[in-house]
Amino acid sequence: MARIPVSEVRRFCIDCMTAVGTPQAQAVSLAEVLVEADHRGHFSHGINRLEMYVRDVQTKTTDGSAVPKVLQESAATAWVDGNNALGPVVGNFCMDIAIKKARDCGVGWVVAKGSNHYGIAGWYSMKALNHNMLGMSFTNTSPLMSPTRSKESALGTNPLSLAAPAKDGDSFVLDMATTAVAVGKIEVQRRKNEPIPVGWAQGPDGRPTTDADLAFKTSALMPLGGEERTSGYKGYGLALLVETFCGILAGSDFGPNIRKWMDGTRPANLGQCFVAINPACFAPGFEQRMSDMNNILRHLEPADPEKPVLVPGDPERKNIEKVNNEGGVLYHENQLKASAELAAKLNVNPMKTL
Repeated sequence: MARIPVSEVRRFCIDCMTAVGTPQAQAVSLAEVLVEADHRGHFSHGINRLEMYVRDVQTKTTDGSAVPKVLQESAATAWVDGNNALGPVVGNFCMDIAIKKARDCGVGWVVAKGSNHYGIAGWYSMKALNHNMLGMSFTNTSPLMSPTRSKESALGTNPLSLAAPAKDGDSFVLDMATTAVAVGKIEVQRRKNEPIPVGWAQGPDGRPTTDADLAFKTSALMPLGGEERTSGYKGYGLALLVETFCGILAGSDFGPNIRKWMDGTRPANLGQCFVAINPACFAPGFEQRMSDMNNILRHLEPADPEKPVLVPGDPERKNIEKVNNEGGVLYHENQLKASAELAAKLNVNPMKTL
């Protein structure tokens, strides 16, 4: 284990992407999302993902130089072609449009086709907080989820996020997959050579497995809730909700038509959805009520005195504070080794530890 300064992680990501021909601006957009993921403690979506982006640009299944364009728009909506650009480039472009439309109309709703993996969904929803707005972000992904009662994968992890502003910099930030976990968490367990909990994934027989390697190879994540008897059909339903907003509404690939996870032979053509809502267009005092709700929840009597009740976004805030106080992100030795190997392949300077 070793700590790496946040600025050094950012530098490393930018260097790796520019080494394979990505323009500086696009490389920065990607680096910011990956660094934020690790800063917030979501290691499955931080530099754990960097090699994937590098590979996709090298194989030209993603166009590292591309920029999105608006195909059609109204006062409050826009339909965007991501032009196979890096996911964060598409996501930032779309969310900025949604925020502008929400400023003008109260609501901005933007969908994109032709996009790629865009990192943590919360990055885009949180952009709205800087404008005292609510933000939402959704994306479809490679088919990794086995719908309830199925042995086969047909939907993605299909994450969704909502960020809502409260008083004095507080907020509610939900960022979650509609599978029991994101596939990156299985990758992390695999890197550590550790098993996964029951309910994360199923084997080829359709039964839950604790074998991280088998789960990764079969790519059959269970919906949020796990098996049918524990309400996994609710996670399945939420995944289909996201698919409707993304692949179906945007006209991208959808469901099992999306390329397989880690398939580098063709573009991903993901669909994504970005929403901004101006609370000033609704009942006055939104931020105060959001703060009141947060504080009610945080002050509930906990079942375990050592584990206080949290609001979505609290664990990430605590992780950011810890990283800042200790001077850097603490990475597992296997992640450090993988990053050093990538640095050697690309002939860039490896990350410097504290």
